[in-house]
Amino acid sequence: MPDHFAIDLSVSWLGQTLPGCLYNASGVMCREEGELEAVRASAAGAVVTKSCTLQPREGNPEPRYFRTVIGSINSMGLPNRGFAYYLDYARRYDYRCGKPLFLSLSGLMLDDNCAMLRGLAVEGLPAIPEINLSCPNVPGKPQLGYDFAATAEALDAFDAAYSGLYGVKLPPYFDTAHFAAMAEILNRHSRLAFVTCINSIGNGLVVDIDSEAVVIKPKGGLGGLGGDYVLPTALANVREFYRLLPGKDIVGCGGVSSGREAFMHILAGARAVQVGTCLHREGVGAFARIAAELTELMRAKGYRSLDDFRGRLRTL
Repeated sequence: MPDHFAIDLSVSWLGQTLPGCLYNASGVMCREEGELEAVRASAAGAVVTKSCTLQPREGNPEPRYFRTVIGSINSMGLPNRGFAYYLDYARRYDYRCGKPLFLSLSGLMLDDNCAMLRGLAVEGLPAIPEINLSCPNVPGKPQLGYDFAATAEALDAFDAAYSGLYGVKLPPYFDTAHFAAMAEILNRHSRLAFVTCINSIGNGLVVDIDSEAVVIKPKGGLGGLGGDYVLPTALANVREFYRLLPGKDIVGCGGVSSGREAFMHILAGARAVQVGTCLHREGVGAFARIAAELTELMRAKGYRSLDDFRGRLRTL
């Protein structure tokens, strides 16, 4: 096969064709309109807003983010401009650009999420909600995705509040029984179109050996891990939910810093791939670089499109 054949990184998803498979993870370069517009103008294939609450939040006290050699730890605490700010951005978003806008919702209680979903439904916008079931960094607020009964109740309420397609962002799971239990709940909901795997691995601890202290202030130094730390866990979650949710799409998130990790996520079954820690470190130029690396890897392997290898991870 000639080494100059065309490579297609576009993604057919949610009734449209995205120009590329990469976009930002909620939490990175998405709190302010200027950041969101920078993502939209980049090589990203979509845009997702910061996970928002009904009212604006300042988040946890600083320092709340720390970059390590192989990743990051954060305890941001959902700093955001509030639902009304992102809804207004969604009203003015240029959907003609071909890049879908995802509105990330993370209400502090179920009624908050339902209120935001109803507010989005009234607007009739093409923005697609991604409901965060998995923020580990709000003191006193457990991750909903680890309470299966509460998740089932929440999804029933989301279906009642919103008649369109939506997705959820899940925490990492570590037990095969938990994959199966969550999949059984998710499969009951036909309008739940996609799941994003994974949010950060919660309540890690990074120690600075010189000062003999933790590196972030909130929660006594406990925070969510991202970057290389989480790649194997993220891939396991993508692959298992790809197997267990045959009628839904999986968005891979975690540990993507080059075309190699993006390839792994797609091989494990991801429809699209989010970039977080690397985007925080490098800025929006990361999308073009990772896309170029993914293109060259696909060319070396003889793949012309993402469909050629998506979900085709071999086992022994």
